[in-house]
Amino acid sequence: MREQRSGGRSRRDLLRAAGAVGAVGLAGVAGCVGSGGSTGTTDGSGTTGVGNGTDGSGGGGTSTTIAILAAGSLQNALSNGLKPAVDVPVNVEAHGSATVARLIDEGKRDPDIVSVADAALFEDPLSPLWYSVFTSNAVVIAYNPDTEGGKRLAEAGAENWYDALASDDVRIGRTDPDQDPLGYRTLFTLELASRYYDDASNLTEKILQKKQIFPETALISQFESGSIDAAIAYRNMAVERDYEYIELPDQIDLSNPQYDEEWYSTVSYTLPSDQTIQGGLISYGSTIRKMSDAALDVFAAHTTGNYLDEHGFLLRDQFPMYEGDVPQRVQRATGGSAGDGESGSGSGGTQSTGNRSGSNETAGTQSVLGGSPVELSSAVSDITLLI
Repeated sequence: MREQRSGGRSRRDLLRAAGAVGAVGLAGVAGCVGSGGSTGTTDGSGTTGVGNGTDGSGGGGTSTTIAILAAGSLQNALSNGLKPAVDVPVNVEAHGSATVARLIDEGKRDPDIVSVADAALFEDPLSPLWYSVFTSNAVVIAYNPDTEGGKRLAEAGAENWYDALASDDVRIGRTDPDQDPLGYRTLFTLELASRYYDDASNLTEKILQKKQIFPETALISQFESGSIDAAIAYRNMAVERDYEYIELPDQIDLSNPQYDEEWYSTVSYTLPSDQTIQGGLISYGSTIRKMSDAALDVFAAHTTGNYLDEHGFLLRDQFPMYEGDVPQRVQRATGGSAGDGESGSGSGGTQSTGNRSGSNETAGTQSVLGGSPVELSSAVSDITLLI
């Protein structure tokens, strides 16, 4: 895979409510409710999962199956990276973020583990007592080198990609900002790019059209069939599928903590619910809703495993970092030292286990995402799938 770079060093906030968001994804999951195991849905690729009647906590069936409700952008990594690495049966169900939050809030799902694509929205409606920030991502421009538009984009490269996207030569696909984080992060990237480049003003107006919007699963199929030439996507999506892609500067791809508070946060998007989403570092969060030995084993492998890097996610030495009152056993399992008593972070501050770097550091009460823990809320993103 050819990776174009535009400079910068190595790479390294979702929806609280959005009305009918995820309705398409729910079409196949009407029977998958409650805290028991899930009867599958599909992602359009025929991949289906069955919960086998277990509740994921070890007490609802003859075997312990751990249920993970996850961000769609994690589905490939969880299916092909995490599941083979653990001895416990795992069912993974992924939806658009508002759908996941709503399923839990309405009591239609009660998974063992929830993993989301925008940790800054973990407060409402999910409101876990604690969670881990365990990986990041970057916005990239994926393209099909076999189409004329893709060739045009390849020629433009990292220096002039925005000119190619603004032309009529390149057919673009993107996701809906009212439905998932990738959609509004696309807007953030283009707005930041309009400020970053001297010769690129009003890129959102010049590049974006409503006809470009697809559900993520449809976006991928359109891309692979050659119906579109380029897609504004997450880095891991391109890496997992071996897509050609243009890597954007850290200043606009939402991947670098250095630019979080004073640069990424200068852009925002208001959802139909009138909630304003502020730009920020792409940060994935996870928590255990139903603690068990099996769930803890899966969680530890999920949040610290090398498979994340292999699937194109971005890791930092301080990951995993914790928000809230983290159980001591969780910190032990993920390689960190716990604090006094059961909670490893009693003050509710951010705490790094240092699992990947061998260090144990505390960041105080300031969130890794740039806000206090009580300001953080949650969500899940991207596609609809039950593995």
